[in-house]
Amino acid sequence: MDNSNISSEEMQKSNEIVKKVAEYYTARIVGQKNLKISLMISLIANGHILVESVPGLAKTTAAKVLTESCGGKFSRIQCTPDLLPSDIIGTQTYNAKTGDFETKIGPVYANFVLLDEINRSSSKTQSAMLEAMQERQVSIGGKKYKLPEIFIVIATQNPIEQEGTYPLAEAQQDRFIIKETLDYPTSSEELEVLNRIEKNVFEKGEKVADLEDIKYLQELSKRVYIDESIKKYIIDIVCATRFASKVIKPELAKYITSGASTRASIAFMDASKALALMNGRTYVTPDDIKMLSYSILRHRIALSFEAIADEVKVETIIDAIIASIKTP
Repeated sequence: MDNSNISSEEMQKSNEIVKKVAEYYTARIVGQKNLKISLMISLIANGHILVESVPGLAKTTAAKVLTESCGGKFSRIQCTPDLLPSDIIGTQTYNAKTGDFETKIGPVYANFVLLDEINRSSSKTQSAMLEAMQERQVSIGGKKYKLPEIFIVIATQNPIEQEGTYPLAEAQQDRFIIKETLDYPTSSEELEVLNRIEKNVFEKGEKVADLEDIKYLQELSKRVYIDESIKKYIIDIVCATRFASKVIKPELAKYITSGASTRASIAFMDASKALALMNGRTYVTPDDIKMLSYSILRHRIALSFEAIADEVKVETIIDAIIASIKTP
């Protein structure tokens, strides 16, 4: 049942913006459909996204393309062990000519911030960035500076390298609305990449939307209708991650060391509204929740070392939880 107060004219405008941005992305990125959906959800929900994959799968390119599509300000921060919080947030420098301290805002002050290989930066630097993500402001020399209204962090991490890395703590990962994992492209997709590079198809194009359009989508998504029964469905799923032994087989439940927090429920609601809007609907369906289950929960369910040893994936546990909860 649709109890939304979104008019058909508003929906038509939304559909046009979504279509233009999606087409701009597809014209420049080959494959990676799940990444496109997750980035669009982050854009509409104004939330941060964590992307995990081996190097060379177009994570940086995808972030740039998303920024180009709406004419936003893009900033890329290459994380290294010696990266300091001030390198990201900014600092005060002394001007000998004037005798005053001058504030220099760091690269965090942008609409889209790509934190490349976030797990290579120290815990102190990670914390500084995550604070900016949560508070949407930074403090330099005791003065607070508000970050842009549209502020989305796209953090990447490489799962195969362990030496010289500082894995994100579960509580820090929780600040990302979505975590997406990327697979290698198919042979045909990789051939298409080579052909496009040869023809220089990846050149920057004219923007197809602006930041006001993105704000429009963000405000409209808040008005997407979500029924009480679907909210209850979300809560049942999230609670099942905390008390898994009550809903799934004990041999699977034993692998979970901690479940998802209330942030997961909020992320489900915000992301499902964004997904509904992307699909031209003014209301959320149970299928939206199921489709988002991996992206919302994979970084919020902590597994034991035993799970790693037994090669049990978090997605297997999520599937079992979803299958055990009654769909409204």
